[in-house]
Amino acid sequence: MKWRNPKIIYPAFLFALIFAFSSCIQEADIIEGDWQLVWQDEFDGPANQLPDANKWNFDVGRGPGNDGWGNQELQYYTDRAENASLDGEGNMVITARAESFAGASFTSARITTKGKFDFGYGRYEARIRIPSGPGLWPAFWMLGTNIDLVGWPQCGEIDIMESRGQFPQEIQGTVHGPGYSAGESIGKPFTYEQSRFDDDFHIYAVEWGPDYIYFFVDDVLYQAITPEDVPGEWVFNTDFHMLLNVAVGGTYVGFPSVDTPFPQTMHIDYVRVYENASN
Repeated sequence: MKWRNPKIIYPAFLFALIFAFSSCIQEADIIEGDWQLVWQDEFDGPANQLPDANKWNFDVGRGPGNDGWGNQELQYYTDRAENASLDGEGNMVITARAESFAGASFTSARITTKGKFDFGYGRYEARIRIPSGPGLWPAFWMLGTNIDLVGWPQCGEIDIMESRGQFPQEIQGTVHGPGYSAGESIGKPFTYEQSRFDDDFHIYAVEWGPDYIYFFVDDVLYQAITPEDVPGEWVFNTDFHMLLNVAVGGTYVGFPSVDTPFPQTMHIDYVRVYENASN
């Protein structure tokens, strides 16, 4: 597939938004690429089928220290079809439920390609419709596959898309690394003034190379991060794996409220990864 980065020309209603939230990204700075598809999951299959076990793992539980995955999250991640399965219409659906399960008050799912697809520089994209409501934390993100050797944040983390459910008009793109993790992470929001991200599907993507990570929503480039933008070591030079999840609660989003009805669903139409054949 031939992919050419779009010129930095935006629809009129987005102009003020991009001006407010974007770095000064010059068209000459954008790396063009001959993007060739190397991995994909289109989530075709019968309803209630689990995600393809050749492509995805389930993270199960409340985190290695039973601490809400380091974020004080409230859910128990399961490997049940009730929390992650195909819908029979070409989507994979992650469902967060309010239910008592293994000592937690909520269940959800977190799936990862670790050990099944770990890859380096490329374009990573997914077409997703996210849920909304206070206390919801849907995300499409990446971790350095060396995490078991060097730990977090030394392994690096690229949050292609994460959302605080109480702000359905906003998503965030972020990187974490040594010296710039958690509350000191590097990133910025992308905000729609005339729409909501939970109303429809949107394409969330990064294009990642040796000294840059570009963030896109629907092929609108809204952020470029380079080694000069981070206060610590640039650790985005090794293989990463992808994750998809819907967390409930946690330090980033707070508690669910009466305005957060359950169950809540995140629909993923596809996930695709491209390699730049022009390198």
